[in-house]
Amino acid sequence: MVEKLKRNWLFNVKGDVLAGIVVALALIPEAIAFSIIAGVDPMVGLYASFCVAVIISFVGGRPGMISAATGAMALLMVPLVKDHGLNYLLAATILTGVIQILFGVFKIAKVMKFIPRAVMIGFVNALAILIFMAQVPHFVGISTMTYVFVAITLLIVYVVPLFFKAIPAPLIAIVVLTTIAIFSGFHLNTVGDLGNIKQSLPSFFIPDVPFNFETLQIIFPYSLALAIVGLLESLLTASIVDDMTGTDSNKNKEARGQGIANFITGFFGGMASCAMIGQSVINVKSGGKGRLSALVAGTFLMFLILVLGDLVVQIPMPVLVGIMIMVSIGTFDWSSFAYLRKAPKTDAAVMLVTVIIVVATHDLSKGVIAGVILSAIFFVAKISHIEVRKRQDKAKTVFEVEGQLFFASVDGFVDAFDFSVRDTDIVVDFSNAHIWDDSAVGAIDKVVIKYRENDNKVMIKGLNSSSKKIVDKLAIYNDVNATLSAH
Repeated sequence: MVEKLKRNWLFNVKGDVLAGIVVALALIPEAIAFSIIAGVDPMVGLYASFCVAVIISFVGGRPGMISAATGAMALLMVPLVKDHGLNYLLAATILTGVIQILFGVFKIAKVMKFIPRAVMIGFVNALAILIFMAQVPHFVGISTMTYVFVAITLLIVYVVPLFFKAIPAPLIAIVVLTTIAIFSGFHLNTVGDLGNIKQSLPSFFIPDVPFNFETLQIIFPYSLALAIVGLLESLLTASIVDDMTGTDSNKNKEARGQGIANFITGFFGGMASCAMIGQSVINVKSGGKGRLSALVAGTFLMFLILVLGDLVVQIPMPVLVGIMIMVSIGTFDWSSFAYLRKAPKTDAAVMLVTVIIVVATHDLSKGVIAGVILSAIFFVAKISHIEVRKRQDKAKTVFEVEGQLFFASVDGFVDAFDFSVRDTDIVVDFSNAHIWDDSAVGAIDKVVIKYRENDNKVMIKGLNSSSKKIVDKLAIYNDVNATLSAH
């Protein structure tokens, strides 16, 4: 027990505490902004970020990863909040948690193996672009001093670590530049301009909605969408943090943890949340590696709201913009430009399509799903090529089949045979082929029956055990006295 505590919580106390403080400061404007997107009070996003970050630190499967209110989830909530109000959103958040817990129990993380590397690269790059785009309204065309503060912030976060690493550079930038802004009187947009912050703790309450089937009909579609998008973003973020830290994580436990966090958060006035790649990158780059960093991020966020609320609202937005620009630069996979030149054209196309769809729709799930489908289409096209070679073996005509025989390759398979042959023995050799489905067996039937109509004797040979099993089960030709031989 003590060893487990040290391994998960106490092996990197200083790094986790400092990183958690940086993350908490960066969470505030994002939580407020995402609340505004969803059409709810800023405190809904702040309470969600506090609750989820604290809960996930205990029940999540990926130490060092930050979960809170996100833009991808907020976009899905807009119609529900507009048509039915906050209480239905909270009820949907609770149901989202239940669905995610079930996904975790049934090991939904297995689907991660079906997401190709090209889609992962596209997802990361699209997210980096979205993070940057989200900062543009906060600094473009506002004032010269805004540009100056953004530039100084970037200078601090990139130059200071070259000489001093005891305190995370983003934290130094926030403290120093906020102090300068307060005492200099510069006219800069601040965190307080995004919305009002109430200095109060969240309280437990049950959403005021009718507990009937009609309510379930309203919230279930939203809850299912939130659960899928939330888990997709969380599991992909977990994989990215795995790569950044060189460690592995329990994806099914993460799915259950996200569900538990959302289920509880809904009872405390918070909206559905998931892992945040931007904040997770800030955390890791600031030295956060363990569960303590997420716990500190959540608790310090609430500390800032309750105790330092008057100071927090004075943090200049250009400083936080500069930090998020650093995150977008660090998140973007710059080697993907070389990847576009070196990778197969199909993989490059998948990556680009993923990026374009995510950026165009601001919906990570649509881009990832499109990328996976496109990858599957390219894969099917690639393996659907089947070759049939004809040769004479004394009195027999032998057709050697090579490749994967399934629904996408059956037309090429049938067309490759010469059906003008008469009164001879036909051997179809599947030693270098595999039979996958009913369409493949139907194509074999078609070939056998056509040759038998020309008075040929047909022998099928070379079927491997699994191919023979499906042929024996489904083939018609077994009932018309075709000779079957397997090795």
